[in-house]
Formats: sequence, C-alpha cells, structure tokens
Amino acid sequence: MLFRAVSIASAKASAARLTPQTARAFSTTQLQRTSAGADDEVFTFQLPPTSFESVKVENPSFEVSYTRAELVKMYETMTEVRRLEMSADGLYKAKMIRGFCHLCTGQEAVPIGIESAITAEDAVITAYRCHGFTFTRGGTAVSILAELMGRRAGISGGMGGSMHMFTPNFFGGNGIVGAQVPLGAGLAFAQKYQNKQAVTLALYGDGASNQGQVFEAFNMAKLWDLPVIFVCENNKYGMGTSANRSSANTEYFKRGDYIPGIKVNGMDVLAVQEATRFARQYALDGKGPLILELATYRYGGHSMSDPGTTYRTREEIQHMRSTNDPITGLKQRLLEHNVIDEAGLKKIDKEARARVDEAVQEAKASTLPDDSMLWNGIYAKGSEPATLRGRDAEEVHHF
Repeated sequence: MLFRAVSIASAKASAARLTPQTARAFSTTQLQRTSAGADDEVFTFQLPPTSFESVKVENPSFEVSYTRAELVKMYETMTEVRRLEMSADGLYKAKMIRGFCHLCTGQEAVPIGIESAITAEDAVITAYRCHGFTFTRGGTAVSILAELMGRRAGISGGMGGSMHMFTPNFFGGNGIVGAQVPLGAGLAFAQKYQNKQAVTLALYGDGASNQGQVFEAFNMAKLWDLPVIFVCENNKYGMGTSANRSSANTEYFKRGDYIPGIKVNGMDVLAVQEATRFARQYALDGKGPLILELATYRYGGHSMSDPGTTYRTREEIQHMRSTNDPITGLKQRLLEHNVIDEAGLKKIDKEARARVDEAVQEAKASTLPDDSMLWNGIYAKGSEPATLRGRDAEEVHHF
C-alpha cells in the first residue's frame, strides 16, 4: 500500500471545498490523518481507480477529504435509513402497509451520498423508490412510516403512500415510470430562468432509461444548457428484467451522446458524494447537463410483492451483501482508521433502532384521514372554483 504525505493545510483546503451540509463516507486507502480536534479531525482518502469512468468530461477527484463528524453522520444516516426500510418491510408483511411499496435496502449510498454534496436550494426529483430521499431531504421517520400506513401524520397526509412523498425542493416520489425526467428538466429551466445558483437532480432507473421522454429531456436540457444532473440508478434489474435483456447499450452514462457522462460506484457513498459535487459545480459553471450512472444494487425485490429471487439467485444477492454493502464497508473503515470504536458504532446502531421503533409506534397511533380531506390539494389555496364534482353528478363539493 502506497502512503504519501498530505500537509494539514492542504487537507483543510480540500475540506473547505465542501458545502456546509456535506457528510462524508469511506474509501479504500487512507493517505493522511491530521490532528485538528476531535470532530474536526480531517482525513484524506484516495478512491480506487474503479470509482469513476467518464466520457467527454474529466473524472472527479480521486482524492477527497472529510472530517470525523462528517464520517459519523454519514454512518448514522445510512443506518437509520436501513432501519426505516426494514421496519417498512415488517409493517407490510403485517398488512399494516397496503398497495405498492418499493424499498431502497442496499442502495442507501445513493440518497445519502447525493444529499451530502448539495444544498437545500437544489432540487431533487426521483421515481417511486423514494423513502431514503424523503428522509435525507428533511422528512422524518414518523412522517414516512405514517404515510406508508395511510395515516394523517404522514408526509402527504396519508393520501400519497409509498410513491408520493414531498418536502421543500424534493418533488417526489413519482409513480409514472420515467415521467420525472422531463419534469426535472423543467425544474432546471425554472432555476436558470430565475437566475438561481442551484441545480436539479433528476433520477431514474435502468428500467426507465429506454423511454422516449428521457431522450427528449436530454435534448432540451442540452439545447438550453440547463443546470440539470440526470442520474441513472442502475440497480441491474428493471422490475424482473436484467439490464442486458432490456437494453442494447447498458453503458447508461454514455447514452447522452452530446451530454458528458460519468459512471460511479454507487455502493460507495464517498464516490457518490464526490461525483455529485463535481457534477453540481459543472452545472453551476454554465456547462449544461451531465449524466451520472450510479451502479448500485437492491437486496429486495422490485416491490414488496416481488420476492426478487425468480430472476436472480440467492447466491448473487448474498454475494453483493457480503462484498459490497455500503454500510458494512463504511463501518469497517471507521474501525480500521480509528475514527470511532466498536462501542461508539454499537451506540449509533442502538439509538437508530430506538428512534425508528419509536417512530413506528407514533405512526401507528396516528388516525386515518377523514372523508373531508379527499378534497384537499386539488387546487392551490385561493384558486378553487365554487364547486367541484365528485364521483358522480350528485356528489358536489363546495369550497
């Protein structure tokens, strides 16, 4: 293993490039550990060469710096999202969650890595595997779980369910495959039109990558050099169909033709963060859109109704869990480099479990929406018509 010295000043300068909200994760080789205090201690890491592969653009930096506090926060958030999804799994099997439910177990590095590189002013829009993004964008465990159970304490009042969750500058949670991509281009158009120093991240899966509206959004975004980052979450399966059975070209980061692209190790939160940081700055510099392909993996099925083992083997799933799990990888490196000890990690795990368990009970205690709420959210306040017809001519609501 090759070590090389990095000065404290250099490490601090590298860390200063990060946004105030940046949370950091792990990589494979520690280059330098500086002594700047407990939480502020700076670590500089060299990412492996397989972290990025680029076309028509340079690679993001393979050398990244972050603090102990950022590392610990990254681990804590990933752990809590994992516990949240495990609880949703149990509630679904107990028939307390009905309908569609798409979990992101195994893909936690994607929402946590992305959120750590952007600001609250940036916009995010994604498909229906959205619980992790809802949490990192400001939603609480109670509001997410209550929404899944159709309760009034839910983030959408219990009327949106698994696929329709929103927070400020998080535009869902969208149930129509691929439809969020042109919407994301529209959000970026608004940002440019209003001269905002912000970008939009429009996420879609490999299963949506062949849709015409995706390529139409690419065209408009490049035509007007919109500040949008198109992010393909390639978890290798679109529902029950593997990528190589559905796509003639599975190098999704090269699909943009006139738009540069970067393939990223989506199981490494630090690689995701650095690629997102790079792409955000690229868009803010007025260079136009960029495509990120995040190579990731879901442990469960497409949704809770899919066992996930009819089109892939259990051995494949276990191999990914044992060799590429984003949380386990981070944990090992935290221990290896004395960022935190085993007792500290166990405390984080225990507290995350307790918070989610408490959120489950609070969500269960919330009441169901009443009939009067069915008319909410149809029109913006102040723009409602005098009346609105319901399910038949006799059912008329007066605003």
